[in-house]
Amino acid sequence: MHELSLTRSLLDIVENYADRHGFKVVHSLKLSFGQLSCIDPQALKFSFEVLSQGTAAQGALLDLEILPVIIYCFSCEKEFELKSYSNTCPRCQGEDILLSAGTQELKLIEMDVD
Repeated sequence: MHELSLTRSLLDIVENYADRHGFKVVHSLKLSFGQLSCIDPQALKFSFEVLSQGTAAQGALLDLEILPVIIYCFSCEKEFELKSYSNTCPRCQGEDILLSAGTQELKLIEMDVD
């Protein structure tokens, strides 16, 4: 479960910002990652709940933005948003495609702090 190591890294970032900017409480964190990044949202939330105990982020809400899978079809010359990855175009069934989104790493986008 790599969500534990992701959460530890996230909390290190939060604590670093808290030290530099002097805030004591984190109300919420907005995070984004691609649908194909192999991050389980429930495991990430659970890891955060457990590991944030005793930190400035204890009790903070996680706002997760899961970015969709997008492919570009060279035959159709169009982009398509998919529910899950497929190696064929949903329109022409061609295999001349490029995965253009959905694999983005976990990013901390915004923090609401006091």
